[in-house]
Amino acid sequence: MTDTERMPPILGGLSDVADRYDGYLIDLWGTLHNGVEAFPHAVDCLHRLRERGKRVCLLSNGPRRLASIIARLDEMHVPRDVYDHVMSSGEATHLAIRDRADPWHAALGRRCFHLGPPRDEDVHQNAGVETVADVREADFILCTGIDGWDETVETYEDILAAGAERGLPMVCANPDLVVVHGDRMSICAGSLAHRYEQLGGDVFYHGKPYRPVYDRCVELLGVTEPTRILGIGDSLRTDVAGANAAGMHSLLLVDGIHAEDFRRSPGGPIDPDRIAAAIGDHGHVPTYVAERLSW
Repeated sequence: MTDTERMPPILGGLSDVADRYDGYLIDLWGTLHNGVEAFPHAVDCLHRLRERGKRVCLLSNGPRRLASIIARLDEMHVPRDVYDHVMSSGEATHLAIRDRADPWHAALGRRCFHLGPPRDEDVHQNAGVETVADVREADFILCTGIDGWDETVETYEDILAAGAERGLPMVCANPDLVVVHGDRMSICAGSLAHRYEQLGGDVFYHGKPYRPVYDRCVELLGVTEPTRILGIGDSLRTDVAGANAAGMHSLLLVDGIHAEDFRRSPGGPIDPDRIAAAIGDHGHVPTYVAERLSW
């Protein structure tokens, strides 16, 4: 198959295909907001979906529990009536650490070193663990991300190396490698976890593109036929790959982490050749492509 043949149709807006689907899984960062403010065109799109009786579940790789994510959406003036449900990688991580329902998590131990900012502490709170300040005293590492938006993987090299040397397992609460925060790109927990694996560490990821979080969202949506669900997001690696694996259709948005890769020039038109080449490289094929989430 040539790159041209891999290129999905480019939508003018979600209205082009909205009636084909009963349920929607919609990403947050890069899709509904940029971490600082909500996108008015995206909020309007959700309003229109709800007016048509569509079921909407917001699915985030944010390393926070649901109450925190909903509170942040409230702060950005995203009305609660434009979505039915919210699910996050942070919520999935909390439940896995708390419930210990599988052998990997059951073997973690109880002393947790939290590699991440204080804003993510609800992931480990009330989960039956004791947090320690030194990675050398921990039984496992909980990785939720970086403290400052300008930090790099190298900032955490000593901690990662110390954990790997001790053979500590790592629970990653956000598989994303990068995110657009305001008008800049920042690394996420996934970048730290990837480096930890390079050092020989064992990592368990929660969130997109892994199947369990999609199964939970299908349950919340109440839509039993996967091809009647459209997953929407700005990442080939997580949003599109996860929808593909779950048997759903997907819409890849250009205005997000791939903005510089998928346009002919900054702020210029979409470049279908670049998108098709990326699809070929990644092997994750979206059903559609659009500039942004808009009606």
